[in-house]
Amino acid sequence: MGDARRLARHGCLRPFETQPEVPALARFGARMLRFGTNAPLTPDFAGGLKACGPAAVKLGQALATRPDLVGLEAAADLRSLQDDLPPAPWAQIEAELDSALPGGWRAHLSHIEERPAGAASIAQVHRATTHDGRAVAIKILRPGVESAFADALTSYAWAAAHVERIGGEFARLKPRIVIETFRQWTLTELDLRREAGNASELAEAVRAEPGIAIPQVHWDLTTRRTLALQWVDGIKLTDNAAIEASGADRRQLAATLVRGFLAQAIGGGFFHADLHQGNIFLTPDGHLTLIDFGIMGRLDRRARVYLAEILYGLIIGDYKRVAEIHFEAGYVPDYHDPGAFATALRAVGEPIRGRNTKDISVANLLDGLFAITRSFDMPVQPHLLLLQKTMVMVEGVALNLDPQVNMWDVASPYVKGWMRDELGPEAKAADAIVANMRLLRKLPALAQRFVRQLPPESAAPPLPPLPPIPERRPSRWPFLFLGALIGGGIALGAVALF
Repeated sequence: MGDARRLARHGCLRPFETQPEVPALARFGARMLRFGTNAPLTPDFAGGLKACGPAAVKLGQALATRPDLVGLEAAADLRSLQDDLPPAPWAQIEAELDSALPGGWRAHLSHIEERPAGAASIAQVHRATTHDGRAVAIKILRPGVESAFADALTSYAWAAAHVERIGGEFARLKPRIVIETFRQWTLTELDLRREAGNASELAEAVRAEPGIAIPQVHWDLTTRRTLALQWVDGIKLTDNAAIEASGADRRQLAATLVRGFLAQAIGGGFFHADLHQGNIFLTPDGHLTLIDFGIMGRLDRRARVYLAEILYGLIIGDYKRVAEIHFEAGYVPDYHDPGAFATALRAVGEPIRGRNTKDISVANLLDGLFAITRSFDMPVQPHLLLLQKTMVMVEGVALNLDPQVNMWDVASPYVKGWMRDELGPEAKAADAIVANMRLLRKLPALAQRFVRQLPPESAAPPLPPLPPIPERRPSRWPFLFLGALIGGGIALGAVALF
């Protein structure tokens, strides 16, 4: 109730007072919570969530990526939320380090700076030096953060369930899934070993991508409550003056960022999902170095293929194919007309084709897309939420680097190349080989299952004795038959794929 009163004091419950789908009793309760608070007429969502504590700030950052759920104005307000808080006292942090690292922090580090390099709602980061001279960034969870977030998540899940029960638009937007996704992000961020694993995996994924770097993980200093990464010296992309003074090619940096993200999302299906300017450094060697790997996204190959085809279709203006992909993927209920959906996409896509990103009204674009989702009863796709959020972030950072950037022009060569390599004849033949080999591995189990289903021997007449096996060279026909099976499967698979 305390958090509800804080939200009401900032006018955050006003939208519920006038929403006709909200039950009358809930509308009355929202008005009563606001009574006597002098709440502003325009809701201050960011201020209300700040007043509710660190977990609410994290939730607000997640909701800022869902203008379809909270509305464009609320999402814009929530984007002002910054996850930087006053640091915890050094005495408390030192106690946490001594508890997390075997033998205490002095057994591993020769020096640690008491003043943090950054402090957020879940953890804070200090620069340190190991006994062998390595400069590291030590991330340590704030004291008591796990219990605080556990209590908050329970409350959010309860509220989401009651909101979804209202039905209608509230049910279509699936607030419970939003909170569950947020819960999974948070649990990952509360176990710093998982963040270390994310950093290590992403480093392997972008190893061949020019211009993108990931700091090395120091596993000997990493535990559930601590994470040690190679210290990064560089310019944060928030510092425009320093970037300009460095003489870096801003247009090239923007293109590198976009291609690097596409290589993560489409190329590998594993991507950094919190790519705001504060998490990207420009290092002296000209690389864009990413930090903070608590929130990552995954796409299976099917989703990546659909994503690439959708992007390619939008790039070349093939709205019919984009519509077909949406229906094939089940994004649009099959009782709708694909032709009408293609026309709706054209109405949104044509006004932005060939234009610089700076000349495109993001508000109008999003409004058009959300209107399509409502008109065609499209349910929220949880596995695409992080992707959508990150694409908006990447676009914003790229625009800051190069206001003239055209996202389609940058993305087009990568998407076309990936589709050629992954969806061309050679790739389809390789996929068919893999599918048939998987089937062959299942044959023994299928045969055993067939034998178990045969009637018992007593129910069948005795078999005649088998003739003796002739003494001659082994026949090659079993191997030829196996080869024919594989070859036939490849041919059938190729026909099906083409």
